[in-house]
Amino acid sequence: MPELPEVETICRGLNQATLDREMLGGDVLLNSTIARSISATDFLTKLKGKSIARWYRRGKYLLAELSQFPEGEREKGKGGEFRDRTPSSSALASSFLLPSKAGWLGVHLRMTGQLLWVNRSEPLQKHARVRLFFEGNQELRFVDQRTFGQMWYVPAETEVSSTVIGLKLLGPEPFSDEFTTEYLTRKLHRRARPIKTALLDQSLIAGLGNIYADETLFLSGVMPTNLCADLTAEQIGRIHTAIIQVLQKAIESGGTTFSNFLNVQGVNGNYGGVAWVYNRAGQPCRTCSTTIERIKLAGRSTHFCPACQQ
Repeated sequence: MPELPEVETICRGLNQATLDREMLGGDVLLNSTIARSISATDFLTKLKGKSIARWYRRGKYLLAELSQFPEGEREKGKGGEFRDRTPSSSALASSFLLPSKAGWLGVHLRMTGQLLWVNRSEPLQKHARVRLFFEGNQELRFVDQRTFGQMWYVPAETEVSSTVIGLKLLGPEPFSDEFTTEYLTRKLHRRARPIKTALLDQSLIAGLGNIYADETLFLSGVMPTNLCADLTAEQIGRIHTAIIQVLQKAIESGGTTFSNFLNVQGVNGNYGGVAWVYNRAGQPCRTCSTTIERIKLAGRSTHFCPACQQ
């Protein structure tokens, strides 16, 4: 499943490629891809004649603020106003998901979703689900092998999370002011569950997933099976620092490709080649040469070094 670095990579690519182009129509090839709040036909009708003013990321969601073409730039101070953050400059806090005069387009890639910016003459992929046609013979194509991904149209003057309700459940962004060591300590205090499981909880931290939870725990020197309630203040501090370091590195590498992830130009991410432990079971640790081990924890593959992590 694409995690924060992959979704951030896609978001940045979409902002480079898709803005201020009129949407001319489209084609929904799998009706269930469109969230039930609107029919596939109405979804395309609502988008036609609009353009995208800006893409944002919230956790693993992609959110495009729409403009009525050719009105151009949105009014300053309206919905979608953002706070620049490095490296996650497209991250959008929940308090900024305000109504927009032309509505919003929401996307969640789930397990295997891809958003590709292609020429309309590009051969159609086997698992193409939605096509959005733009001026200049360009197309934003949603490809999804497992069919769990979804798209939403949020009507004008509607608060985004009232339509994309999963946004209400998200914790703070890892690069936000709200995500502090004190916050993490408070949330983990007295929780009798493994730290790896806790890190996958989107209500605790938005966007962190299986790959980068494993990488975080390696860098912080903490075993994934350790219970949250047993962690020391020093360990929690190391985990907090490692989360930010790991996500920064992954974003700089364009995300991770082990199976399905591609950026909007169809290019693989590069983080997998420098991963510390994820997907490296049976290989030597890059630090101590001990063999990396893999276990199942709450149904998820979990990778760790038994020597470096305690």
